[in-house]
Amino acid sequence: MTDAPRDLSDLSADLAAGRTTSAQLVAFYLHRIEKIDRSGPALRSVLAENPDALADAKALDEERLAGRARGPLHGIPILVKDNIETLGPLPTTAGSLALLANVSGRDAPVISRLRAAGAVILGKTNLSEWANMRGSRSVSGWSGVGGLTRNPYALDRSPCGSSSGSGAAVAAGLAAAAVGTETDGSITCPASVNGIVGFKPTLGLLSRTHIVPLAHSQDTPGPMTRSVRDAAMLLTVMAGSDGLDSATLQADRHAVDFTRSLDVHALEGRRIGVMRFEAGFHPETDAVFAHALDVLRAAGATLVEISHLQGVDAIGDAEMLVLTTELKADLHAYLAGTPKAVASRSLADLIAFNLAHRDRELGLFGQELFEKAEATKGLDDPAYLAALATSRRLAGAEGIDRMLAADKLDALVAPTSGPAWVVDTVNGDHAAGQTSTLPAVAGYPHLSVPMGAVYGLPVGLSIIGPAWSDARILAYGYAFEQRLGLHQAPGFAASLPAHAALLEPSK
Repeated sequence: MTDAPRDLSDLSADLAAGRTTSAQLVAFYLHRIEKIDRSGPALRSVLAENPDALADAKALDEERLAGRARGPLHGIPILVKDNIETLGPLPTTAGSLALLANVSGRDAPVISRLRAAGAVILGKTNLSEWANMRGSRSVSGWSGVGGLTRNPYALDRSPCGSSSGSGAAVAAGLAAAAVGTETDGSITCPASVNGIVGFKPTLGLLSRTHIVPLAHSQDTPGPMTRSVRDAAMLLTVMAGSDGLDSATLQADRHAVDFTRSLDVHALEGRRIGVMRFEAGFHPETDAVFAHALDVLRAAGATLVEISHLQGVDAIGDAEMLVLTTELKADLHAYLAGTPKAVASRSLADLIAFNLAHRDRELGLFGQELFEKAEATKGLDDPAYLAALATSRRLAGAEGIDRMLAADKLDALVAPTSGPAWVVDTVNGDHAAGQTSTLPAVAGYPHLSVPMGAVYGLPVGLSIIGPAWSDARILAYGYAFEQRLGLHQAPGFAASLPAHAALLEPSK
């Protein structure tokens, strides 16, 4: 294998043809992690390698030789965000030192499905600690366990979060693909700024069982890959109902082979709404977005301008009350099921732990959001219930649904985010724009696919649709991706060289 990152689809074909083995792939990626993640650019995107990965790969190679290949993921090495439980000796920490003893001895159902399909769990990825929900001045990509994940396109830039390690690792070619999670932007933003594909599915298509929660009204895992086809391959395996997660009651009805809907002509005759109110935050990103719209037109789509959405600004406060209330309740429920070795059994315990270990946990930013969540009044609180109803109505029925119905639209598009910002450990994140809130709050599918670059930094195109339109949204993204033909490998630059000269005085 060459050092150039390759799509999951290509690796699957090589395995099927006997051009490589799973054991060789695992060895290759482990070497690359050592070369790029531990040393060299030192991305710090991978928290820990699975010590059983090579043995698992060899067993899968033997299965293939015996004629028992399980499907296209058979023998494919995949990384997993470290808030998702995996069988074996690795803890699931959510980036926090408080969960270093959280070795549960079980797979989350989405991981069980991947293993059953023959995937090799290569290791766990770094993340924004507690999924960016601890402090109000969070530094995306930083955790007490893993330190700071770096963006492979410019090492002084943010990888966004909270699925920071998953995004950076896939971009850097440290695994064939990765699994992330999203509550609001945690898959799509890292996908955008790391130049990869990220898909947040309809809430309930994928199980959340044995995943460290943030808020059950919005949490979902999802694939992070180098292409839309790869995302569809992972989603096909991970989707399905889970008796322990009531949100997935309808999942089996919608769990299909998502690769079958991929069609380069999928945009022909489609009406696509352009959410101008989600753009305009960064001129250079707008210029890339304008080209992306030209690509959509060339692919046969009719574009309909949407200049504003009434009520969108009111979602923020309501969403925050929902997230903080559910964070407290959901973390209590999760911590109750952790091994006895985990001393923290409540949000109050976690707050106390951070204070007791402030030198390693509170050095960059505080825990104001934890404290705000601790003060909430529970899932029966009328204020919480009103906020939940308000946010869902504004994002769903009076948001995405209304826009789609008003102009008979098939989907909506906008820039996913601006380019990656310089990491600021004093003031925290300062992202330019983000399109994630409407689909996150509504629970609707949201795909980010690369659409170009600003000064060498990737930016993504968001494609959003109604509930259970996952197959169509992936098809539209595939058609866009195939026409754009974009591929920009990261260069691991220390910073943006084109601008370095401008900081020096004129000679």
